[in-house]
Amino acid sequence: MTAQPTAFALFAYRQEPGCFIHVLLNGLDLDDKGHPVKIILEGPATTLLSDIDSQEAPLPALFKKASERNLIDGYCLACATKLGARDDAETSGLAPLSDMSGHPSVASYIQKGYTVINF
Repeated sequence: MTAQPTAFALFAYRQEPGCFIHVLLNGLDLDDKGHPVKIILEGPATTLLSDIDSQEAPLPALFKKASERNLIDGYCLACATKLGARDDAETSGLAPLSDMSGHPSVASYIQKGYTVINF
């Protein structure tokens, strides 16, 4: 009997493009190795959606690749709203996540079997 691969929910909090690049790289690497992955933009990271295409390489290409693989689960609706990034977040086509008082619930990912990692 083969063990199920571990599922990971990667919560990106920081606004720094370099940090988000590492979230995307790790998400893509885990996916390549057969692990279910969801990437969630929280807090200041939601503001990165406003100019993702104008960021320096490799961020736009990695974001596109992760999006095409459906690894990005969505963004925090409350944080995007509070930080003035809601319009850009909506334009991105990503899902607004708000199941915990307007924020994505870590507990809901754990209940679905994901191991949560915060970046």
